[in-house]
Amino acid sequence: MTTAKKAMEVVKNLDLERYMGRWYEIASFPSIFQPKNGVDTRATYALNPDGTVHVLNETWNGGKRAFIQGSAYKTDPKSDEAKFKVKFYVPPFLPIIPVTGDYWVLYIDPEYQHAVIGQPARSSLWILSRTAHVEEETYKQLVEKAVEEGYDVSKLHKTPQSDTPPESNAAPDDTKGVWWFKSMFGK
Repeated sequence: MTTAKKAMEVVKNLDLERYMGRWYEIASFPSIFQPKNGVDTRATYALNPDGTVHVLNETWNGGKRAFIQGSAYKTDPKSDEAKFKVKFYVPPFLPIIPVTGDYWVLYIDPEYQHAVIGQPARSSLWILSRTAHVEEETYKQLVEKAVEEGYDVSKLHKTPQSDTPPESNAAPDDTKGVWWFKSMFGK
């Protein structure tokens, strides 16, 4: 017998302009769309003139920068809920196959410094921060927000972040997509 999970509460009236900028991945559920041993993982969001969001996801693996670009848009433009669809084209070195996923802002602190992102199936989870590191107490509070939304946080993996995060041009790009192939096979 399974217990029905409560409906997720999603942030309402998200100030999208305030949300734009760089977010560091503090922790996440492992994903085939990210290198298994990625470090300094982050996302940078920029508002496009048409109201969509340009997404740049970056991580470093084996001294090389892996990245993918995409776009996000509100699932229902008339809704006040922070429910978005994110679309990327894979593989990143030859972007021809569209992959779309849900991106729901489950929590944002009043200062827009920390966020919890998920999706309705609860198979993806990200804890984000404007800084590369957060206090342990803050981290525990963010994890608790995920628990309140029905997530099994035992799958959560902390993302290693440098004290001084690298700049995008500080390492060669992985133009062959080696990380992508490895991640598809769980390596």
